[in-house]
Amino acid sequence: MAFKLKVEGGETIELGKDNIITAVYKTDTPDDSNARSTDVSTQLTIVGRIITATDGDQADDTLKLATWSLIPAVKADSYRKVTMEVLVAGQVVRKIFFPNAFVVDYTEDFGADEGVGTFNLVVRQKKDKVDATKIEGGYAAEI
Repeated sequence: MAFKLKVEGGETIELGKDNIITAVYKTDTPDDSNARSTDVSTQLTIVGRIITATDGDQADDTLKLATWSLIPAVKADSYRKVTMEVLVAGQVVRKIFFPNAFVVDYTEDFGADEGVGTFNLVVRQKKDKVDATKIEGGYAAEI
């Protein structure tokens, strides 16, 4: 299984199979509702590795994720297009698209024994734009 993440806005952020360990998509409604609620939110949680530059290689884009998480809500660039693909055997199992995503939480963990750190990114689609969220899948991946 492989993952691809693309974040488009003031800059483009791309992470792939070397970075991303797990991804969780969630549609959430209030738990205290007795009928289908109009209060719906969509969320992606992505956990991955931070890869450092070695031997002339370029560092990954996780630093760009960290700086995106610092942008205040009053700036338009705090909302970006996020596309997450889950790939298995050349097939796109899921492609999730948030046209107005923002960072809810971003953490980085480092330890002396692990060598490379990990990140945890939580993004949500802007609530008044949830209907613009797209979920696709079941077709061949583009090479």
